[in-house]
Amino acid sequence: MSDVLIREIPVSERPRERLVKYGAKSLSTEDLIAIIMKTGTKDYSSKYLAQQVLKLVKNVSDLKNVTLSSLIKINGIGVVKAIEFMAALELGRRVYDEVPLENSLRFNSAGKIYKHFRSEMMGLNQEYFFCLYLDQSKRLIDKKLLFKGTLNKSLVHPREIFKWAYLSSAAYIICVHNHPSGSVIPSSDDINVTNALVEIGKLQGIFVIDHVIVGSDNYYSFYENNMLERH
Repeated sequence: MSDVLIREIPVSERPRERLVKYGAKSLSTEDLIAIIMKTGTKDYSSKYLAQQVLKLVKNVSDLKNVTLSSLIKINGIGVVKAIEFMAALELGRRVYDEVPLENSLRFNSAGKIYKHFRSEMMGLNQEYFFCLYLDQSKRLIDKKLLFKGTLNKSLVHPREIFKWAYLSSAAYIICVHNHPSGSVIPSSDDINVTNALVEIGKLQGIFVIDHVIVGSDNYYSFYENNMLERH
């Protein structure tokens, strides 16, 4: 095995020491991953593990598509190291890509909601369904990921959606989900689910004020397209 151990590298050239002395930007991608991998194992150095991770992708930007299961398959990377690496990737994405949701989500907020979710949903191969819960003044209370999979009535359970509304004392709900195809045209299931939630909301006094579909470079707002009434 052609594996260079960290202790065999001069102290001044080791990843951690170089980061302290020259800053993170001076390190290679391999060195950054080696730091995340920490000390490696008794059989594999952190530099070797970093090399194996990079073999999973063609470009560094493809690291965002690396899965937990593919990392665990690498000899020397157990569940803990894989989880820590995935957490580091997600934190980096949020720092640079995520647009914070503003406290006030009124009827001109679909564009802001799209900007918040587009990086989070980029590259997903299935639909993710979120609910945003708002108070009487339409200020954001909570954000919940409730369902994964193709959107249909059998999957999206109103009881789960409205349970969190009750627990958070929400007065309004905004639904958000993605289309992995990139298209933002609502399907018949999208429309049926939305209409069902609207009717249930009216009975409960908790109103669904928008449903935003997130695509690859655009969005669709049920409210902006006059498919929901104003409250």
